[in-house]
Amino acid sequence: MHMMFLTLGAMFVIGLGAHLIGQRTPVPRVTLLLISGLVAGQMGWIPERITESYEFLSITALTLVAFLLGGALKASTLKTTGKRVFTISLCIVFVTLAVVSAGLIALGTDPALAVVLAGIASATAPAATTDVIRQSGIRNDFTRTVEAVVAVDDAWGLMAFSLCLSFATMGVAGGAESAGIPVIREIGGAVVLGMVIGLPGALLTGRIGDGEPLEVEALALVFLTAGLALWAEVSFLIAGMVAGAIIVNMASHHDRAFHEIEHIQWPFMVLFFLLAGALLDIDALGAIGVIGVAYMVLRIAARILGGWMGARLGGAPAAERRYYGVALLPQAGVAVGMALIAAPALPAYGDQIIALTIGTTIAFELFGPVLTLWSVRKTAAPRG
Repeated sequence: MHMMFLTLGAMFVIGLGAHLIGQRTPVPRVTLLLISGLVAGQMGWIPERITESYEFLSITALTLVAFLLGGALKASTLKTTGKRVFTISLCIVFVTLAVVSAGLIALGTDPALAVVLAGIASATAPAATTDVIRQSGIRNDFTRTVEAVVAVDDAWGLMAFSLCLSFATMGVAGGAESAGIPVIREIGGAVVLGMVIGLPGALLTGRIGDGEPLEVEALALVFLTAGLALWAEVSFLIAGMVAGAIIVNMASHHDRAFHEIEHIQWPFMVLFFLLAGALLDIDALGAIGVIGVAYMVLRIAARILGGWMGARLGGAPAAERRYYGVALLPQAGVAVGMALIAAPALPAYGDQIIALTIGTTIAFELFGPVLTLWSVRKTAAPRG
């Protein structure tokens, strides 16, 4: 028991150090936490009883992030950036699908495998992206747009992945007819659950404490959303985003609907990213091979091109257009979840899909946030 308390204390000290270093260097605290966790995991410094709590902590942290992302979908904000948000998010998804699949097929990859990997490439990392923005302290149209894009991006990504998997499994019995049904159910059910949580949440919270939900109210919303989503087998990320969007738009008596969630989020994020780093399988990096390197290069090129196209179509300032795709490079758990779904559907490529996705996700987790922070700071820099 004493080792658990000492380890948790040390983890929060590391979190404080990452925060301080992140303020003074170009390296985001997310990357610092992942690297620290990776070292601790390789050295065996984290007790098994703590690593066993990773699933609980990850779901809690990501549901907190989901509510904050939903809060970014405020009607007043979308009036000015809504067109930009949807054009950027859709262009990034479609360009990623086209570029990654076409590029891999041109390199001789089986079209079924190429299309599935393209679907996985459409996923992002909401936790890392939002934390980098929060760390930067920069609030402008660019950061608000990126947060809103991340909020809708995973929904588009899940639908795109469903279509890709349906296409890839046409030769498997029942594949084309049934592959998309679980994802449609997951998204639709999550939207319904978000409404079930969000509507009473908008009406009832913030009545006790001067227009702001108390910490207990905020935690009640988060844990109820996560628990009900897991029970119903729907996306807790989308459910949290929908609930957050409803509360921020319908609770007119709220001054800052998610102020308390912002307060309590960081301790959970510290534990989440440290344990995520500790559980990374570094050997997977060596298993990605030529296809994995090509996949990474194609995904980077596609995100940058798609972000620029979407920003141009959405009327974003010319000086910002080149940075949207770069800011949206991080990739994390959603991609791994997609790989776990795709592997049994394509048994001939199952091991390759999982190894490649885990290996490339590690790389995108480590350097993606660095590029996100760079992009955010570039948009805030004075231009001559």
